[in-house]
Amino acid sequence: MPVIRKSADLRNKYAEISNFCHSYREPIFITKNGQGDLAVMSLETYEALAGGNELFKLIQEGIDDIENGRTLTEKEILKNMDKALKK
Repeated sequence: MPVIRKSADLRNKYAEISNFCHSYREPIFITKNGQGDLAVMSLETYEALAGGNELFKLIQEGIDDIENGRTLTEKEILKNMDKALKK
């Protein structure tokens, strides 16, 4: 279940919010005037999410390459590697 706090809590209860985010590795959702405004999370959690997104992007690029015929056979790869090593 998401944790939701008022924007004033960022100022008044920063340490509590920080401790929660680091302990549970989950975001806290901040409201402003009763409406969703921000998601606050630890830097470690953010980096893990960003890394996962980057991995997904690379996997999608590979899938796109396969679907569009931008691939090499094993023989072609080994030939290219052999050429590169001889340089």
